[in-house]
Amino acid sequence: MTALSEIVAGVREELEIRKSLCTAAMMEAAAAARAPARDFAAALQGCGVSLIAEVKRASPSRGVIRTDIDPVQVARTYAAAGTDAISVITESRRFGGSLSSLAGIVDAVGSDGPPVLLKDFIVDPYQVYEARAHGADCVLLIAALLVQPQLLHMLHLSRMLGMRCLVEVHDEAELDRAVDSGALIIGINNRDLRTLAVDLSTFERLRPGIPAGRLVVGESGIRRREDIERLALVGLDAVLVGEAIMSAPDIGAKVRELRCPGSK
Repeated sequence: MTALSEIVAGVREELEIRKSLCTAAMMEAAAAARAPARDFAAALQGCGVSLIAEVKRASPSRGVIRTDIDPVQVARTYAAAGTDAISVITESRRFGGSLSSLAGIVDAVGSDGPPVLLKDFIVDPYQVYEARAHGADCVLLIAALLVQPQLLHMLHLSRMLGMRCLVEVHDEAELDRAVDSGALIIGINNRDLRTLAVDLSTFERLRPGIPAGRLVVGESGIRRREDIERLALVGLDAVLVGEAIMSAPDIGAKVRELRCPGSK
């Protein structure tokens, strides 16, 4: 069993527990009651390379990153340092996240703060409703986890709820599917989800396959400004960075370092 399949198995187990506590109808009503989502795509369309700073306590590749954090305070620090958007990992078993942390962060940054991405392993429409019910403005859809009809359905459902989607790809086949789906925001993940190895050349190889008019996000293995400048040479709208920021001695300073002007 690969690391990804192990994570997804755990996600499905916890999802069944949550469904038993809150029916689909109840979750859909909670999602509908939320204030309108903010435009996550607009946050990535400024000058230079935008930064999506991620809140996470741990990861399968690193283990525990740090325990001495309050996710809400970290998000406040991100917002104060000028991050363009915030990503919140809600998977609990391997990443130490939670939906309650997401909701707390959304409330803390407020309607004038950076928009918030729910980053999890979405395999069921119920999770899309959960995301909106807890205040997410955007959801991560991993192409490797969804056959094309599922991907199209999740994109449609997210739009119906007013949210954007970041569609994540790892290889040429997934990229072709993401482009064909019409996804506006496409993320290229430099991490091999089977081995967890990272290679920035993955972005450089796949980037030419994304047509004009889409927003392109670089994910994983980005640790310093030089990494961003390297990827910007082939076309980059935003980067999503978690571990490098969360492990930094001064989180706010690391956010400011990574918000480099760069060229689109």
